[in-house]
Amino acid sequence: MPYLLISTQIRLEVGPTMVGDEHSDPHLMSILGATKRNTLGNNFCEYYVNDAPRVVLDKLERLGYRVLSMTGVGQTLVWCLHRE
Repeated sequence: MPYLLISTQIRLEVGPTMVGDEHSDPHLMSILGATKRNTLGNNFCEYYVNDAPRVVLDKLERLGYRVLSMTGVGQTLVWCLHRE
């Protein structure tokens, strides 16, 4: 899975950071220390880490991921990463 989206709420710049959905690579989620959560009212799960986005981005860079783009959507910050 070469593409990855991570995000956080603007008021939570220090974490937690959403690092994947229920279809994400379990091995990668394990390396990041992510846990799967199901938020009340959602019919899907997401993986979260308690780290700040900067820490997650550093970890992913060491694993060969590079940021393709970053944007703000409402009160959410989103990064799109790709691994060759």
